[in-house]
Amino acid sequence: MLAARLFGRTFLAAAKSESSAAAAASSAAARTLNPLEQFFEVDRTPEDDKPVVYGRGWKASELRLKSWDDLQKLWYVLLKEKNMLMTQRQMLNAQNLRFPNPERISKVRKSMCRIKHVLTERAIDEADPRRSTEMKRMINAL
Repeated sequence: MLAARLFGRTFLAAAKSESSAAAAASSAAARTLNPLEQFFEVDRTPEDDKPVVYGRGWKASELRLKSWDDLQKLWYVLLKEKNMLMTQRQMLNAQNLRFPNPERISKVRKSMCRIKHVLTERAIDEADPRRSTEMKRMINAL
């Protein structure tokens, strides 16, 4: 039973990948084949001489202008970035190497806290007390 599931998934995945191979090859976004590569920065090597300039964190005033859906998408982008940075930091610590630009983790964390703050403000301003309570539960679950 287990073997049938595994082989069935493998053949199904192979069939899907063959049908979308041409589309994936032309797409620049589909250059990583292994989903675990999303947790590592593969574009940059430690030997690169140019310093990389990373962006700043999101401000609460900017986040207040975003819709609920935009904030949810941004939350998951930041969560993915945080996981990637933490994985990279752990991997480099295991190799006794220095983690480059450790301030990036704090920028991501602050942005995530600011998203929670903006969503909490919206929950407090909600007129319906039941909806407000439900929104607060959802925010606290993040």
